[in-house]
Amino acid sequence: MNIAIIGFGTVGQGLAEILRDKQPELRSMHGLDARIVAVCDASLGALYQPAGLDVGAVLAAVRGTGSLNGYPDAPGLRRGWDNVTTIEQSTADVVVEATWTNLETGEPAVTHIRGAFQAGKHVVTSNKGPVALAYRELQAIADARGVSWGIEGTVMSGTPALRLGRQGLAGCTISELRGILNGTTNFMLTRMEAGATYADALAEAQRLGYAEADPTADVEGHDALGKLLILAAVVMGTPLTAHQVSRRGITGLTPDDIQQATAQGKRWKLIARLQRTGGRLEASVGPQMIAATHPLASVSGATNAITYTTDLLGDVTLVGAGAGRRETGFALLSDLLELQRLRV
Repeated sequence: MNIAIIGFGTVGQGLAEILRDKQPELRSMHGLDARIVAVCDASLGALYQPAGLDVGAVLAAVRGTGSLNGYPDAPGLRRGWDNVTTIEQSTADVVVEATWTNLETGEPAVTHIRGAFQAGKHVVTSNKGPVALAYRELQAIADARGVSWGIEGTVMSGTPALRLGRQGLAGCTISELRGILNGTTNFMLTRMEAGATYADALAEAQRLGYAEADPTADVEGHDALGKLLILAAVVMGTPLTAHQVSRRGITGLTPDDIQQATAQGKRWKLIARLQRTGGRLEASVGPQMIAATHPLASVSGATNAITYTTDLLGDVTLVGAGAGRRETGFALLSDLLELQRLRV
């Protein structure tokens, strides 16, 4: 399996590390003989080697010099291709799209994925933008070209929330799902329940690397909304737009609100919810008081969780990591392994 990685930041490097470290095990136990033939990043540069790149040397170049230019010359090595050229002209069978997430237009990832499909190449991505905004269009192109699209890492990172909904619960009718899909806000609410103010909880989240300098996407619910759009399209089969989702963040919660929930035996959580009512799919993101007896109430810190309500199994709750370098790298790996199983 020849792989081109487009975007070589935290996620792309996380996958490269896993493939480097676990290659013998992946080959012997799963039949996955993965070879990275191209790495392309708008800031770091680009490498293409049909015979396969030395992954250790690629990572050493980036970490030692802050650029792919430090990778040693070798026969057949090409440098400097842009993303589109790498996708279209490399010998990759699979394009790993790991560029930055854009929840307004989905670009440049939508263009990358569309181009890969049109070139007859499979795609694996953890990028929320294309799936949230263009799932139906891109899936139609993939179907027409006979290629696959791995998207597990777009919701709850390496924790298989999509695979559970699409495959693990196949045969069940899912009437509702509720999820804690943003680790930053869940961490902050956990700290506020322990007595911290909103400002202190945010500062701690930023210090630990959970929250960005501008935390708006997390605390106002935009990140959770993007993941909810993916769940609506992929699991519930009903694509929605952001304007169809009622959204409210956690910025308005006060210590009094937290204490009131505690007095009632409840906890505040930022809940992303989809509910099938008749022929309509209702969608919302916002803080809710959850009974302490519900599995979602016990999810603390930066952990994510999702509860599917089904006709045959009742409520099924999945809890796990929702972000992280190795965790998201694993999500990409799980899609590569699924692709390998389909090809055998």
